[in-house]
Amino acid sequence: MTQIKNALSESKTARWLALAIVSFTMLCGYYLADVMAPLKGLLEQQLSWNSEEYGFFTSAYGWFNVFLFFLIFGGIILDKMGVRFTGLMATFTMVLGIGIKYWAVTTHSLDGQVWDLIIFSSKAQVLVAGIGFAIFGVGVEVAGITVSKIIVKWFKGKEMALAMGLEMATARIGTGLAIGTSLPIAKLFGDVSMPLLFGLIMACIGFISFFIYTFQDKKLDASQAAVNLQNNTVPDDADSFRIKDILLIITNKAWWYIALLCVLFYSAVFPFLKYATDLMINKFGVEEYWAGLIPAMLPFGTILLTPFFGNLYDRKGKGATIMIIGSILIILVHALFSVPFLNHWIIAIILTIILGIGFSLVPSAMWPSIPKIIPDKQLGSAYALIFWVQNWGLMGVPALIGWVLGKYCIIGTRVVDGQTINSYDYTLPMMIFTGFGLLALILAFLLKAEDKKKGYGLELPNIKK
Repeated sequence: MTQIKNALSESKTARWLALAIVSFTMLCGYYLADVMAPLKGLLEQQLSWNSEEYGFFTSAYGWFNVFLFFLIFGGIILDKMGVRFTGLMATFTMVLGIGIKYWAVTTHSLDGQVWDLIIFSSKAQVLVAGIGFAIFGVGVEVAGITVSKIIVKWFKGKEMALAMGLEMATARIGTGLAIGTSLPIAKLFGDVSMPLLFGLIMACIGFISFFIYTFQDKKLDASQAAVNLQNNTVPDDADSFRIKDILLIITNKAWWYIALLCVLFYSAVFPFLKYATDLMINKFGVEEYWAGLIPAMLPFGTILLTPFFGNLYDRKGKGATIMIIGSILIILVHALFSVPFLNHWIIAIILTIILGIGFSLVPSAMWPSIPKIIPDKQLGSAYALIFWVQNWGLMGVPALIGWVLGKYCIIGTRVVDGQTINSYDYTLPMMIFTGFGLLALILAFLLKAEDKKKGYGLELPNIKK
């Protein structure tokens, strides 16, 4: 008798092990993305950065992805070259970028230098650190779309939303560790660069982790080829990706609704996290040493909730409805954060927990919905284009908030460790974040209407019986 062959992805052990490996890589990447988020005040004290320079630096994350289209190129490379090549390239780029950022913050060769560029001037240290962050941003974003395609590869027709939720939850551990431990580490060693050194070590570990995964992926491809040969079937992606397929993606109305919902939703969360520690100090009166612990609750809260909502989507459906509810919670939280007299630290904790629920709802339904509206062969580019749109927000919003704080929100000064730094009123920035949430809600309703019209199945379960 002919032995019946199954693809490696049919093995629960194999697919969950693959998920665990790539999720750990993203944990390292997300730690690096937010490792400097709690250090705004310390950067002002030790390196004499101001709010505009901090906002300029944090906006660097999207420079190359947005203006030089590196993220889009990464998506095309992913669809043409596959997940192994693209993932190794991306994780190495992460190491390179964080290495440059660490060098910029620790070297004295840039001290006192101001570089005059074509349209603006910048401290050399801030600019070089920003360039390192921009290179890292390319790496971590391309790694993100690679991991998304890996999950679809292993879990399509199975527990895909749960798998994506678990990957996001694991990555959020990195965010939470960064926000919760970065400032205490810097304080412990008396040096703002020490959290970056920890991040550089984690970047190297993340690269090694993905290298280990490539062996598992190679086995999956071999097993799938054997199944196709046995069944005399042609793989779904036999018609390979073509550049003109990008036109098919960007003319899909549902794709645009998800892309714009993504940029608005994440612009109301990730840039907020970069200023959340400073918000806790300035509005809620939390001591600097402990201020990062409250916003750190947000990513840690998603560890259980994102997989829970992903599993709900897998089994019950209602993806578009989940995104609507998440957007409503984002609006509620930022609106209450903007109320001046709501300034007790207990209120900050409650609002952070609610924000964490909203932060779990939308991504748990948004990312698994994309394979329902885009063919597999175009997924890398579809994810890349969404991430590119998202990077406009991740680049522009931190710079906008930094400019607003410096221009309109300084309400005095205070002395910390012998250094005089500014105090800020965060009412206006929180109102801006509320506006992003309102726009995201409108797009979620439009997406639900488009799904009803076109029948993409966003309200249907992901698991096929």
